[in-house]
Amino acid sequence: MKLVIATCQFPVDKDINRNTRYVIQQMRQAKDKGAAVVHFSEGCLSGYAGSEFKSYDKFNWDLLYSCSEQVLNFARELKMWVILGSSHRLSGKHKPHNSLYIINNHGRIVDRYDKLFCVGDKSESTDDLAHYSPGSHFSVFTINGVKCGALICHDFRYQELYREYKRKGVKLMFHSFHVGNYGTRKWRKTLNYLGPRVRKVKGFISTSGVLTPPTMQTYAANNYMWVSSNNTSARESAFPSFFCKG
Repeated sequence: MKLVIATCQFPVDKDINRNTRYVIQQMRQAKDKGAAVVHFSEGCLSGYAGSEFKSYDKFNWDLLYSCSEQVLNFARELKMWVILGSSHRLSGKHKPHNSLYIINNHGRIVDRYDKLFCVGDKSESTDDLAHYSPGSHFSVFTINGVKCGALICHDFRYQELYREYKRKGVKLMFHSFHVGNYGTRKWRKTLNYLGPRVRKVKGFISTSGVLTPPTMQTYAANNYMWVSSNNTSARESAFPSFFCKG
């Protein structure tokens, strides 16, 4: 059984139109290279709240819907699957979900994974929880006979999520990250946290850069699961996109 996957990265921005142009361009490039699935990073279409923009107070949801339709139409045109990071609006005063849309090769959304573990304290006024509502379900779907799952960023801290997906028969995990656009202050903080010795030995210059790739390798090995992991390539990103063999 053969499934060609494109694990993509680009400098995610608050400009939704700009993000969409990158998504469309990389979908086309992936198709030209024979990919059946193109996998994008966390919040790649909408931008990531707290990083690219401060809040959803004046967010242009109509523009996001329009750009999402462009991606759906292009997926149908190219006849390829798309794993797309974006924001999902909820009703009333509920904060949006941080989501991965699972788009099939007919340009239809067949599932949506919402980030289960959002960073923040009980006040829900810091980090992810200041902007997002946590999800409540796993997402399992099949592409060309391969059973797949989806996770987002901080979910990687919880190995039980991988074990549950394993029990559900998942062979391929799409794990999207957004660990970039740190800004000078946060970047210096993470550099100081690691210390020069760790940075030199590990070859990375951030805590996420040190922790994430080997953790993904461990999950792939322990669960006999292939893992596609990507990230924004904006300045001060913690690590490049990568793929782990199960």
